[in-house]
Amino acid sequence: MGNTKLANPAPLGLMGFGMTTILLNLHNTGIFPFDVNILAMGIFYGGIAQIFAGLLEFKKGNTFGLTAFVSYGSFWLTLVAILIMPKMGLADAANAHFLGAYLGLWGVFTLFMFFGTLASAPRMLQFVFGSLTVLFALLAIGHLVDNESIVRVAGWIGLVCGASAIYLAMGEVLNEQFGRTVLPIGEKH
Repeated sequence: MGNTKLANPAPLGLMGFGMTTILLNLHNTGIFPFDVNILAMGIFYGGIAQIFAGLLEFKKGNTFGLTAFVSYGSFWLTLVAILIMPKMGLADAANAHFLGAYLGLWGVFTLFMFFGTLASAPRMLQFVFGSLTVLFALLAIGHLVDNESIVRVAGWIGLVCGASAIYLAMGEVLNEQFGRTVLPIGEKH
């Protein structure tokens, strides 16, 4: 029959999310200006790779993974579209307050996904979703009240969130490769 074990697609999705989140939030903190690095990463790794990971979670029967990765992959693609469509002459630039509402909706979605991690997910995944909820809340508030300082604080939270997703991804890969805990991710409870 051959090998019927399916690979774990979560590390791919987590890396796409984590690395792209770090790049965007290096900009939000004010460390780097916004440029093509963020757009390219948002399309191909944060966007497309996460959607692939989500579709592979479907094959494994993981509704949470499917919903998370396809949704956040789509988040990155829509965010890139919001940013580049005006530059292409296809739409007016986003209204900052409406962008706050957009980010707020993603925060609500993320809060519900965070609650989903409480059932049986590793502690590190709970941390990723908890910090992402805070990130979206701060970004939404920062845009709604036109406060760049709040966006900068959100950027630092985003760096921590992205780094935690990368850590979790590498924990899952290395722990599986070595057949033991190399990077602790918090046992499922």
